[in-house]
Amino acid sequence: MTAFEKGDDEIHLASSSHHLNNAPQFPEGCTKGYLTIFGAFMALFSTFGQMNAFGTFQAWYAEHQLSHLEPSTIAWIGSLQLWVFFFSGGPIGQLFDAYGPRWIMVIGSVVYVFAIMMTSISTQYYQYLLAHGVLFGLGVGMLFYPSLSSVSTYFCKYRATALGVVAAGSSFGGVMYPIMLQRLFQLVGFGWGVRISGLLSGVVCCIAILTVTRHAPPKQRGATCKLSETFRDSRFVLLAAGSSLVALGLFIPFFYIVDYAHDLAIPPSMTFIVLAVMNAGGVIGRIAPAYLSDKIGRFNLLAPAAFLSGLLCVLFWVFARSLVPLMLFAAAYGFTSGAFISVITPCVAQISDIRQIGSRIGILYSIISFPSLVGGPAAGALLEAGNGQYTGMILFAGLTVIAGSFLILAAKLKIDSRFLGRV
Repeated sequence: MTAFEKGDDEIHLASSSHHLNNAPQFPEGCTKGYLTIFGAFMALFSTFGQMNAFGTFQAWYAEHQLSHLEPSTIAWIGSLQLWVFFFSGGPIGQLFDAYGPRWIMVIGSVVYVFAIMMTSISTQYYQYLLAHGVLFGLGVGMLFYPSLSSVSTYFCKYRATALGVVAAGSSFGGVMYPIMLQRLFQLVGFGWGVRISGLLSGVVCCIAILTVTRHAPPKQRGATCKLSETFRDSRFVLLAAGSSLVALGLFIPFFYIVDYAHDLAIPPSMTFIVLAVMNAGGVIGRIAPAYLSDKIGRFNLLAPAAFLSGLLCVLFWVFARSLVPLMLFAAAYGFTSGAFISVITPCVAQISDIRQIGSRIGILYSIISFPSLVGGPAAGALLEAGNGQYTGMILFAGLTVIAGSFLILAAKLKIDSRFLGRV
C-alpha cells in the first residue's frame, strides 16, 4: 500500500466512523460469526420472507374473507404489520444492547408463531389487524433486529457482505412463501395453509435461536444510546430522513404487484409468480451490491440503489402492460430495492459505536415505521381516486423513493464532501 492509499483509508475511517469501529473490536470471521450469519439468514428467511409475501395475502383477502372491503382498507393490515415491525426496532435495539439476542428471539418466536396461528382462525377484519398486523409485525421485529445487530458485532471490514447474505434470507423466503402459500390455499384451504407455514416457520426460528450470538467485549457491555446524542448527529438525521421518504414508496410494489397482475388479466396461476420473481431479484440484490459496497463504500451504493428503485417505478412499471415486461420490472425492482434494504443497516453501523449498534439500528427503523404505515393505504387511496388506474399510485411510489435518495446522498456528503470519496 502506498503512503497516499494509506492516508486515504485513514481519512475514510476517521470521517465515517470517528474511530469507533476499530478492527481489533471485531473478530472478523470466527466460527461464531459464521454461525450467526447462518442463524440470522434463517431468521429472516422465515419472518421477513413471509412478510415480503403479503401481496399473496392481500390478493387472497380481496377475493375471499375481506372481499367486501376496499383494497386500501385491506392494505392497512400489511401497513400495520410494517409499522409495528419498524417501530419496535427502538426498544428491541435497547434490549439487545443490554441483554443480547437469545431471550428476545425466544419470545419473538413464540409471538410470531402464535400470530400466524391466530391469523389462520381469524374471520373478522379487526382480528386480521390484531393477528396478521400487530402480533405478526412484533414477532418479526423480535427476530429481525437481534439477528442483524448480532452479525454487525462480528464484522467490520466485510460487514455489508455479511449483512447482505443475511438479508438474502428474506428474499429466499419471499420467493418460497408466495408459491407455497398459494399452492397450500388451493390444496388444503386458507386455514391449514397458514398453519403449515407457521409450523415450518417455528422450526426455522428454533434453528436461528440456537446459532445467533453477539460479540461484545465485557468492558463494553452496558453502554447506553441517548436519543439527544443520536439526533445531534447530522449524518444519522439525514440518513433517517432519506430512508423515511424511501420507505414511504419502496414497499408499495410488494403490496400491489399481484393485484396489478390480476388487473392485466394475467392468469391467476402466474400472478403469484410475479411476486416470487420480484423477491428472487432481491436475492442477488441483497448479496452482490452489499459485497460491492464493502469495496466502494456503503453510502456510495445506498443512494444510487434508492434512486434506481424509484426510477424503475416511474419509467418501467407504468409501461409494464403484459406478463414479460412485468416480470422484467419485478426482477429489476427486486434487485435495486434489495440492494437498499441490505446496505442500509451497515450504513447505520458504520456511523455508530459498537456498543450502540443495536439501539441505532432500532431507532432508524422506528423512525421509518410511520411512513411505512401510511405508504400502502395512501397507494390504495390513489388507486381508488384514479378509478382503478395504477398510474398515480406508481408515480407516488417512484417519486418518493427518488426524493429520499437525494437526502441519503446529502448524508454521504456530510461524511465526506468529495462526491466520489469512498464512504
